[in-house]
Amino acid sequence: MSKITVEHNPSQERLDALGVSKWETWEAEVSKFPIDFDETEVAYVLEGEIIVTPRDGGEPVTIVPGDLVSFHAGLNSDWEVTKRLRKHWSYDFPDGV
Repeated sequence: MSKITVEHNPSQERLDALGVSKWETWEAEVSKFPIDFDETEVAYVLEGEIIVTPRDGGEPVTIVPGDLVSFHAGLNSDWEVTKRLRKHWSYDFPDGV
C-alpha cells in the first residue's frame, strides 16, 4: 500500500460523514521541513499547496485544496509548502479513509 493516498474533491456528504469540519486546523507558511508519521493522519486541505516526498524513494505527491489525504503510519517524508497551507487533520482513522 502507498504510504500517501489522495482522494480528490470528495463530496460534501463524504466530508460531513467523516466530521471534517470538527477536526483540528493546522497552518504552515511557505517552508520546507521533515515530518515522520508514527500514526496515520487524515487531512483535508482548505488552502495552499504542498509537495510531500517520501524519504524511502517514493514519488513526490502534490496536494492542493479539496484533497482528502491519508498519511499512513510509518511514512517518513519531506514537506515543501509552496503556498501558505491551511488544513483540517485527524488521527481518528488508523487505517486512513
